[in-house]
Amino acid sequence: MGFVFIVTSPIIMRLINKFIELLNYKFTIGSSVSFTPKTVLFVILIILLTSFMLKILRKLLFRTLSNDTKVKFKSLFSFINYFVYIVVALIILQNVGVDVTAIFAASAALLVGVGLALQTFIQDIISGIFILVDKSVLVGDIIEVDGQIGQVENIKLRTTRAVTRENKVLIIPNHKFLTSTLFNWTENGIITKEIVNVGVAYKSNPKQIEQMLLKIAKDHDKVLSNPEPFVLFSDFGDSALLFQLYIAVDSSFVANVVKSDLRYTIFEAFEKEGIEIPFPQRTLTFANSPTPLK
Repeated sequence: MGFVFIVTSPIIMRLINKFIELLNYKFTIGSSVSFTPKTVLFVILIILLTSFMLKILRKLLFRTLSNDTKVKFKSLFSFINYFVYIVVALIILQNVGVDVTAIFAASAALLVGVGLALQTFIQDIISGIFILVDKSVLVGDIIEVDGQIGQVENIKLRTTRAVTRENKVLIIPNHKFLTSTLFNWTENGIITKEIVNVGVAYKSNPKQIEQMLLKIAKDHDKVLSNPEPFVLFSDFGDSALLFQLYIAVDSSFVANVVKSDLRYTIFEAFEKEGIEIPFPQRTLTFANSPTPLK
């Protein structure tokens, strides 16, 4: 056995040296591209390692997400995969001897233009991620953005779809939730308080007005008894005593219909009792009466 080892060891060493020489053999393409088989194996190893790390990252991120959110994040993660692979490829090319300076120089103007064009798009994507992660807006919530009110039906990475009270579809770019004031009417629950403003003549009895408003509110089937309605004598107006009727409803999306019903009933009740709902009046006095035309 010792004899065989002594005879064959130089042969093995020669084979190893030949293999190392083969790995280090430099192939040249043109004047700027050169590589060796060792660098090819290194590139393959880096790509496999990158793919493995991305899969691990995806599993860690998706572990805490719901099934619906996972579907939304798949397209984003695909975009991240492409971006990471491009960056890794450029770094590898630079380290194996490929001059990528010309590539960067040629694409600089294009990248600037694409970056400006995608600025709002990326803002929407990032905002969509924040919304899905912190759950500040959920499907079914009633929101108000820039004076527009709608019930959220779908949240995507770039846009949120809501339906208004008029059954119109409202497409909201997600960056609006970060740059504009957002009112979430249902984040604290589905019950919201609404106000109906009423003005009556100064000759009216405030206590009578309070009792009438409370009765009208309690008789409406959409007004909740808990919390119960109440009335505030809010102010002395220029031409009227001002009252505010506070009510609670369990569907703020149709609260305007409930308030409209209450206004109809209030008007009829006041007319029946002879209570006047005044309007501003002005009296004009001329210092010098105009001369009548002849």
